[in-house]
Amino acid sequence: MPIPYRLQAVLFDWAGTTVDFGSRAPAQVFVEIFQRRGVGITVAEAREPMGRAKREHIALVLGMPRVSAEWQRVHGRPATDADVTAMYEDFLPLQKSVLAQGSDVIAGIPDAVAWLRQRNIRIGSTTGYTRELMNVVAPLAARQGYVPDVIVCSDEVSAGRPAPWLNLRAAAELRTDSPANVLVVDDTPVGIEAGKVAGMLTVAVSLTGNALGLSHAEVCGLAADDLNRRLLKIEQDFRGMGADHVITSVAELPELLRGAPFHLS
Repeated sequence: MPIPYRLQAVLFDWAGTTVDFGSRAPAQVFVEIFQRRGVGITVAEAREPMGRAKREHIALVLGMPRVSAEWQRVHGRPATDADVTAMYEDFLPLQKSVLAQGSDVIAGIPDAVAWLRQRNIRIGSTTGYTRELMNVVAPLAARQGYVPDVIVCSDEVSAGRPAPWLNLRAAAELRTDSPANVLVVDDTPVGIEAGKVAGMLTVAVSLTGNALGLSHAEVCGLAADDLNRRLLKIEQDFRGMGADHVITSVAELPELLRGAPFHLS
């Protein structure tokens, strides 16, 4: 599918897309809050609902058959909504402390954003983080050269991803004319789904995000054949979910857009 003819805005996700290579900060916190209750979850289980609002994320992990059975074994009863609330209340302060150390802007992001702005393309962002959490992340990113025009958080809309409201609110705040003139860039299946539901074209990110889930150092330690095999599988998965384009990093976005048939607003 071609790039929108009149591209007005790009909406970026945060963790794994523009900051936190490998989307590691939220994953480790989910593992920790379950461990505090005597229930071990794997990193893969913690990552599966990534991109959703964090309270919903906790509930979805608790609903996984293996995790649900382990909770029953440890606590002698099924998990309740009160358990979700208590874990979410633990999640917020722990995530804030981790974010203070895990919000490095991914290489190439400031340059890619500058390229877009030179072409009058507006920069929006959406996130499964709450505003309280973004009040930690955004200033750290700003000091590293990444400042989107708009940030819309999961607690500022009626429903987070895969609902379209984060994207539609960001597009409205950026004063775009139509969802068709907006590009969504995300590293999670639910983020791609939310972009499609909003009527926007989507670009999935494979290398830096949740799908691969590795730090930059870990990526550098992989054999080239192994890395390429993993990235090919991730790309195939994203395309199977309906992603219009797949890039390894937002740093590649100018190359994707360069020469494509779109007019600037």
